[in-house]
Amino acid sequence: MKDLMQELHGLYFEDLKEGMSASFGKTVTDADICLFAGLSGDTNPVHLNDAFAKETMFKGRIAHGMFGASLISAVFGTKMPGPGCIYVSQTLKFKAPVKAGDTMIARVTVKSLNEKKKFVEFDTVVLVGDKKVIEGEATLMVPARG
Repeated sequence: MKDLMQELHGLYFEDLKEGMSASFGKTVTDADICLFAGLSGDTNPVHLNDAFAKETMFKGRIAHGMFGASLISAVFGTKMPGPGCIYVSQTLKFKAPVKAGDTMIARVTVKSLNEKKKFVEFDTVVLVGDKKVIEGEATLMVPARG
């Protein structure tokens, strides 16, 4: 079983260096927005009702901000550091709307490492093209090899 756990594990604290980055991309579909509404319970009509959303400042339906933020979590959980890391905190600034058909790219970059606590601070951003739609910082606890 220990060999299987090692095989599934992502990067360890010792593998990370300042400036390293990883990303994950997803093109948002109408189905994604509807499924996220059902999963999260956030049924705000700005996400689900065309007539309502057309009257807002966005002039149409938009994806949930937390859907975009969840892509940051996808990078952490699957790419860097990967399986075995634990989210400690995350700040988010929602900068621009995302609509069905937009491709979001979530990118995380190692900002600093705390050797004593095995905490890693990351800059986080979600882009649509060159536009930042979400930015923030995250702290993760990353296991050491020993």
